[in-house]
Amino acid sequence: MILTRLCKPGVPRAAHLFAAPFLWTVIGCLLMYRGYGWLDPGRGRLLLAIAGVLGTLKSLVILDSVARRSIQRIILLKDGTCLGAVYSWKTWLLVALMMTSGIIMRKITVPGPFIGTLYCAVGWSLCYSSRLGWHQWFILFKNNEIA
Repeated sequence: MILTRLCKPGVPRAAHLFAAPFLWTVIGCLLMYRGYGWLDPGRGRLLLAIAGVLGTLKSLVILDSVARRSIQRIILLKDGTCLGAVYSWKTWLLVALMMTSGIIMRKITVPGPFIGTLYCAVGWSLCYSSRLGWHQWFILFKNNEIA
């Protein structure tokens, strides 16, 4: 029984609704921080603005629908579901693929303004789309549905 609980940390749906946007926000901020460090001091503001536009477009066109599906999936989960179920296995696979791509990209090139802009764009898109998850979590909080 104890081993089962250690291997499968079941949590209420509210924890899933908190974890999903929290992870996107933290990872997005880390990517932006790292990417900003690779931007040229002179062109940095222009590249950051470009990253903001590209990230917003990615958020609105791609990630918002992913976030909405994730929220709906979490709402349908039962309380006590494993915390790892915050994302589907396909999403976890995509996360692993993106992490591997980032590592390979940094290994085969010297990180510079292009990769910095890319990191800032991806980071901003994650942060911006996390607003949907935060909104859903705050609705639960406002309605006193979080114990």
